[in-house]
Amino acid sequence: MLAAINSACEQLHIDARSTELAKLHERAAEPDFWDDSVRAQKQMKKQAKLEKQIEPWVALRTQARETKELIDMHDESLEKDLVQQLQKIETTYETLKGALMLSGPYDDHDALLSVYAGAGGTDAQDWSQMLLRMYTRWAERESYDVTLVDESSGDEAGIKSVTVEISGPNVFGRLKSEHGVHRLVRLSPFNSDNLRQTSFAKVDVMPMIDEPGAIEIDEKDLKIDVYRSGGKGGQSVNTTDSAVRITHVPTGVVVAIQNERSQLQNRETAMTILRSRLVQLQMEQHAEKVDEIKGPNTSAEWGNQIRSYVLHPYKQVKDLRTRHESSDPDKMLDGELSDFIDAYLESTLAEA
Repeated sequence: MLAAINSACEQLHIDARSTELAKLHERAAEPDFWDDSVRAQKQMKKQAKLEKQIEPWVALRTQARETKELIDMHDESLEKDLVQQLQKIETTYETLKGALMLSGPYDDHDALLSVYAGAGGTDAQDWSQMLLRMYTRWAERESYDVTLVDESSGDEAGIKSVTVEISGPNVFGRLKSEHGVHRLVRLSPFNSDNLRQTSFAKVDVMPMIDEPGAIEIDEKDLKIDVYRSGGKGGQSVNTTDSAVRITHVPTGVVVAIQNERSQLQNRETAMTILRSRLVQLQMEQHAEKVDEIKGPNTSAEWGNQIRSYVLHPYKQVKDLRTRHESSDPDKMLDGELSDFIDAYLESTLAEA
């Protein structure tokens, strides 16, 4: 059991995180710590998150070591107590083992989730709205916070694209399973013949990277344009050039934000999304440096889907990676998708 616990602690980088936590405690004890309250609050939030991740494993490892030492003493009078202690350790280990599924380098980060309408016209834009609602309802069930970052409304219904920030413990680690193309089959409410329609939407899930030092981006690789924010129907949202579009020239990744009132706020938001998107691409492509990253190329259409949602002629949701299925798509579209998330995490753990 001790070997399994040590292996888990190594996989979760418990010692390295303990060192990081000790440095944070030292910094928090400095007399000028609260001079910058924004930075201090951000550090305290990070400190609390690390403590929650580390302390249960440190305590379990200590218990396992002490128990092993007592077993090695071969004292028969302790046998009954040691059996009970071992059972307790095994139960705790099984409970904590789920954390191994969320041990990736960014799994403990908040997430930026974007939905883009793909092939399917108005139906695809409506489908994108349905997916946004699904993830919002899921986040509410999990007591996560959802903040709208940017949204582009559809021409007739739904949305062309939307980006939200979802905050809470291990959000990215849990939502990364949703990254990909989602396919919907249903009777279309947008044509007079009520024909069966297949539509697609692409979901991007990125770890929230709000610290500039987390990934190095050369300013010379950025093309930054400012323009006037526009509302639905061509109405002006703002009378100044507050909207910002940033292009990372080497990869062709483009981020445009017009949601905030000031150009500075939109630029900061756009840079956060750009960093997050480049980190996501870096992970997907196993690239060590930013200049090794290639631009994204998965389109939201036939052949690229990770999951199919069928509402007609039968009801079924099927994940094409894990083969996990449900015969109740309505319940899933109302936010009950944890079974699909857990199935994906379990499959990745089995492959590790």
